Amino acid sequence: MEMFVGGKWVSGSGARMPVTDPRSGAEVDTVPEGGAAEADAAVLSAAAAFEDWRQVPMAERVRVVKACATAMRDAAAEVGALLHRELGRPLAACTGEIARSADLLDIYAEEGLRLQATMALGSGAGEKTVVTRDPVGVVVAITPFNYPVTLLMFKLGAALVAGCTVVAKPAEDTPLSTLKLAELFHAAGLPAGCFNVVTGTGRGIGAALVEHPVPRKVAFTGGTAAGKAIAAAAMGTLKRVTLELGGQSAAIVCADADLETAASAIVRHGFANSGQFCYRVNRVYADRAVYKPLLDLMREKARALTMAPAGGEGDLGPMVNEKIFANSVLQSDDARAKGARILTGGARVTGDGFDGGFYFPPTLIADATHDMLILTEETFGPVIGVCPVDGPFEALRHANASRYGLAGFVFARDLALGLTLCERMEAGSVWLNDIQRSSHHVPFGGMKQSGLGREKGRYGVERYLEYKTMYLSYEVPT
Repeated sequence: MEMFVGGKWVSGSGARMPVTDPRSGAEVDTVPEGGAAEADAAVLSAAAAFEDWRQVPMAERVRVVKACATAMRDAAAEVGALLHRELGRPLAACTGEIARSADLLDIYAEEGLRLQATMALGSGAGEKTVVTRDPVGVVVAITPFNYPVTLLMFKLGAALVAGCTVVAKPAEDTPLSTLKLAELFHAAGLPAGCFNVVTGTGRGIGAALVEHPVPRKVAFTGGTAAGKAIAAAAMGTLKRVTLELGGQSAAIVCADADLETAASAIVRHGFANSGQFCYRVNRVYADRAVYKPLLDLMREKARALTMAPAGGEGDLGPMVNEKIFANSVLQSDDARAKGARILTGGARVTGDGFDGGFYFPPTLIADATHDMLILTEETFGPVIGVCPVDGPFEALRHANASRYGLAGFVFARDLALGLTLCERMEAGSVWLNDIQRSSHHVPFGGMKQSGLGREKGRYGVERYLEYKTMYLSYEVPT
């Protein structure tokens, strides 16, 4: 595939990058490895489109965004199959991501209709003061491989409703689904230049976009180190930033917890998408009174999950590439060497249908300690560390003793205790007694080094708007 700029397919001027199927290692397609010239062309296309799109009435912008959501649903099978090939996640989950992302577009559109200006009542005769909001401008959206469509919609939907235009740079591993969506949205009525997609590396075209003087905002989801570098570069031109970064999210299981519910939720959430997402359960602090039975339940449920080989079905697919795979191996080996017990998993899956991909099974590490990587560093893979504690507040201290603050999870029948732990967890989102998907209607983002700003719902739209105060004077008729 080529890049999509100004409503057209555009070839790059340099080398091409392969896109491979993580299940087999086979090449699926190639895309251009763009650089500064391609970044400039896309930004200028977005800037030209912005002058018109910002003046389109909100009701019409909403209509167009809803049409894009409908187009996504209509093409969910096609885009899902493309995502399945480039990401390796089971097909049903890939198709589900497309449909769920379309839901978020609709929610953003509805929030756009609720935006209002205000007029202060305290002005004097012949004066009015109006506080309104303008779109920020051209937005650079940089997204990761793990949920490439959903995490793009976090940014694109809010930006378009606010009146901004976008240049998207998808991850090198998963550009095809994003490129396809750009074509679909243009066909659905989104004006040329409002949604441009360029491909290349983060250090290449990504850096060129962030450092370009025209864009006024960068929205990034990815690792904390990369987020810090983007924030520093964005400060050169005082760009606004929204950063959703890494996590090392902790679950606290109290002595009175419903262990069946806790074990089911932690295993389901911690191993979804083969552990390749930022707010998954990475570590568990369990009261010693329930430590062993919780481990037994978690091991049983983890072992029930199946791996999906190339050409076959199952619950979990491979890791997207060797770098992501290697971190799960490293953390498992580190824990084993330091005295932890590997209850299940812990080694690469091999054999027919698996040898061509980076398959790592659901892995539970018991007796984890804080000198181990599994309790201190983000895994981004299907590995969970479990540590016994002497009470809920020891668990809380451990949970908060991290530079990350994206998500937290608490299991306690005592509602007062559970709410107290939730309130004191230093995390942007906290779940009590179950783990659901993050809601599209409420803010999502992190504290500490897990990011800046919030996405989703009206909170997401507001991040793409600037306040403007207008002072109006007129002669009062007599």
